[in-house]
Amino acid sequence: MAVTASLAALEGSPLSAHYAASKGAMLSVMRALAVGLARHKIRCNAIVPGWIETPMTEKAVHGDAFKTRVLPRVPARRWGTGGDFGGIAVYLTSNASNYHTGDTFVIDGGYAIF
Repeated sequence: MAVTASLAALEGSPLSAHYAASKGAMLSVMRALAVGLARHKIRCNAIVPGWIETPMTEKAVHGDAFKTRVLPRVPARRWGTGGDFGGIAVYLTSNASNYHTGDTFVIDGGYAIF
């Protein structure tokens, strides 16, 4: 099982504390499920995407404010795409991850560490 959260769960989001709290709660529940379900061979992990170009974010990522303030903070120097999640999806659904549970995978082009 994999849940999708948000960078808001890991960073301070003063203008959207309610959203950040809900995503932080998802990570906490994921860890609790990972502990409780491991004995049943059910793995639970979370994927935390960074700024991803989707129809929902299209206006924001193409706006001047994002291009000048946010994009320079992404070490990969580009917005993410749906294709950037294929590798982690394959890993998490394959037997290669049989012993991997309770983890948070941040897929953000390095944004959170910069």
